[in-house]
Amino acid sequence: MSGAQVDFVIVGGGSAGSALANRLSADPGTSVLVLEAGRSDFKADPFIHMPAALPIPIGNRLYDWKYESEPEPFMHDRRIFHARGKVLGGSSSINGMIFQRGNPLDYERWAADPGMETWDYAHCLPYFKRMETCLAGADAWRGGSGPLVLERGPATNPLFGAFLEAAQQAGYPLTDDVNGYRQEGFARFDRNVYRGRRLSAARAYLHPVMSRPNLTVHTLALTTRIVFEGNRAVGVEYTQAGRQHTVRAGEVVLCGGAINSPQLLQLSGVGNASDLEQFGIGVVADVPGVGEHLQDHLEVYIQYACKLPVSIAPGLKWRNRPRLGAEWLFLRRGLGATNHFEAGGFVRGNDDVDYPNLMFHFLPIAIRYDGSAPTKGHGYQVHIGPMYSDARGTVKIRSTDPHEHPALRFNYLSTEQDRREWVEAVRVARDILTQPAFAPFNGGELSPGPGVETEEQILDWVAEDAETALHPSCTTRMGTDDMSVLDPLTMRVRGVDGLRVVDASSMPYITNGNIYAPVMMLAEKSADLILGNTPLAPSTVPFYRYRDGSPLYPNGGPA
Repeated sequence: MSGAQVDFVIVGGGSAGSALANRLSADPGTSVLVLEAGRSDFKADPFIHMPAALPIPIGNRLYDWKYESEPEPFMHDRRIFHARGKVLGGSSSINGMIFQRGNPLDYERWAADPGMETWDYAHCLPYFKRMETCLAGADAWRGGSGPLVLERGPATNPLFGAFLEAAQQAGYPLTDDVNGYRQEGFARFDRNVYRGRRLSAARAYLHPVMSRPNLTVHTLALTTRIVFEGNRAVGVEYTQAGRQHTVRAGEVVLCGGAINSPQLLQLSGVGNASDLEQFGIGVVADVPGVGEHLQDHLEVYIQYACKLPVSIAPGLKWRNRPRLGAEWLFLRRGLGATNHFEAGGFVRGNDDVDYPNLMFHFLPIAIRYDGSAPTKGHGYQVHIGPMYSDARGTVKIRSTDPHEHPALRFNYLSTEQDRREWVEAVRVARDILTQPAFAPFNGGELSPGPGVETEEQILDWVAEDAETALHPSCTTRMGTDDMSVLDPLTMRVRGVDGLRVVDASSMPYITNGNIYAPVMMLAEKSADLILGNTPLAPSTVPFYRYRDGSPLYPNGGPA
């Protein structure tokens, strides 16, 4: 395609890129090219489309970019593995399929920064609704006609029932919908699963419109450089099948995510000038915020043995997997048709915070993402972690080679707040898991185990055992201060023309929960900004506020 011309070139066919490709190509007079460095998400690939197969692509070079952090100084100098989708649909093709918008106050926080007023909850909610079909029912907070079909987890295993009852016994409420009026509390979770199959961004947004003559999608196409004439982006260079190509575009939109987008900007001369000059890269624009403000969620598993044979462990044994696979393949049901993250919740670990700062995902089995298990018998676990760590990291290129992964430093556990909230998270989780509702099942704590009790022991265990929740974000953040990268009214990169970024890196602050849903909302809203459409009218519906609402904890709250 050397020398070709399109209106928009979208770099990255992942979550945001799929949504933008759909919306920008809706006008038949607008030509759109999507360049995805990974391969296609073939419809017959069970490792992508079977929900329960989600551990298989993670760590597999055919599906995963397999990033790794620099040695983390507060994590025993461990390098933390980071899975990122290397396939059409991006990480939405390999993630846990959990759909969480975050808390409404997340967007109030965004809007409190100067120039960010149109990113408050009232302006974001209409785009959340536009993108979804909530099978649990559309209402003032939930959409009913969007491309993302959302199932509510059934949570029928008795361990889920025990978990939800135990949360109430510990003093926490249930909520009707963590994506509705009130996030705080425990509930069954929405997930990107429809009729027993993963519904990735590519399957929801891209494949239904792939036949549009004005939309072209290239896979195995690695973008190596943004082409500038002066300070205007006029196209990109990319490699495909061993050949280098150049495509000219009216606008370049980066949708590579919180790692790839800042990397490509830096390789192309947009970033901290002193950093770029070290590699002999000509500076197009000195934008020091590129690659800064890296945020993420860290998580651990609190795991228990189960005295009763009710967990899903037997179904995942190797000898039972052929039956599981056949049941999914022919009937689209059974253990293969669920992501198993069917319930969880959000609570405040202390009364100083205005909205929940801890997230819980319950799983009716004791197992890690790599398939290892602490017991051969039955078990269960809760995934926990703080949502608002004030630790900040960086993404920086190591060389001018676009194939070389950039240096990632997250600085997990580096702040007093982060460490305090981790102690709170572990203690809240243990409090819930030792309530009377679990008495028939509780066979003893497997991990971290009763020997981990003091603050020092808990933090040492977290440093040794924690994994990323795979939510890197905020590395080309919106804002108007000197360290922001994007104009929040246009998504344009500061200091240049013809170049925008729309993905998790665009977020100013990480949200409360898994970040897939906020990224898709951001893409939907940005599509209107890019096209100059009249934005959707802001919502007027209320949302729960702990400080000025009715008391959330009817029994006085947890001890």
